[in-house]
Amino acid sequence: MPSDSVNDSPFEIIDGDAACGLVLLADHATNHLPARYGRLGLPESAFSRHIAYDIGIEGLTRRLAARLGVPAVLSRFSRLLIDPNRGEDDPTLIMRISDGAIIPGNHPISAEEWQHRLQSFHRPYHAAVSETIGRVAAASGRAPLVISLHSFTPVWKGVPRPWHVTVLWDGDDRAVRPLLAAFGAIPGIVTASNEPYDGALRGDTMFRHCMMAAIPHALIEIRQDEIGDDEGEARWAARLAPILADLNADADLHTYQTFPSRTGAY
Repeated sequence: MPSDSVNDSPFEIIDGDAACGLVLLADHATNHLPARYGRLGLPESAFSRHIAYDIGIEGLTRRLAARLGVPAVLSRFSRLLIDPNRGEDDPTLIMRISDGAIIPGNHPISAEEWQHRLQSFHRPYHAAVSETIGRVAAASGRAPLVISLHSFTPVWKGVPRPWHVTVLWDGDDRAVRPLLAAFGAIPGIVTASNEPYDGALRGDTMFRHCMMAAIPHALIEIRQDEIGDDEGEARWAARLAPILADLNADADLHTYQTFPSRTGAY
């Protein structure tokens, strides 16, 4: 069903100890749509797919925020409406077709509607991310660590994806190296760097709020069948919480340091 007015806020901020120095982000937390958009002309089944949101990430983010006692920012709109993990000039910001599904409510789209979605959803979400990161930096007195949480499909175009958890990054590998080492030490877990996507994407959330701000960060991707139910979410929250706590405890990590971007932006 279309979301009600309570869920029409473009973001949710989970309170936590800002002085801890850690921020969690969930760009694709939900499949909600404001009632005015109906289902964008799509069948209800589309909203249980990865094209609408990152399966398992809302629950995992809430569990981690609670375990660690840290702030988190979650989007409250489907990526089908507008993708918060894209720059404003990215042609995939509002998708017309996603994994074979034509999105009637996005094509054609007027310039006025495009701007409305930017101003009503995309920009407020990023303003909340910016405010939260700034608040944590001020309270902790150091560069915060930002961890973005996403999930990916077990199979893509008929090809199985072997990784259970991966780390995406651009030019700053300060948080990436210890994360990959920690994941690699978990028995039976297959991990990788910049799979199944490349983390160097100009204008995305990590680029905008972390690369450009010279603060340590990483994007963690978890395969959706690993966190597709409560048991999986709880298992990965228990795995990730001590890893993130140890990472955040590294005082040398909490510094402002600029790294060249592989996007060629600077």
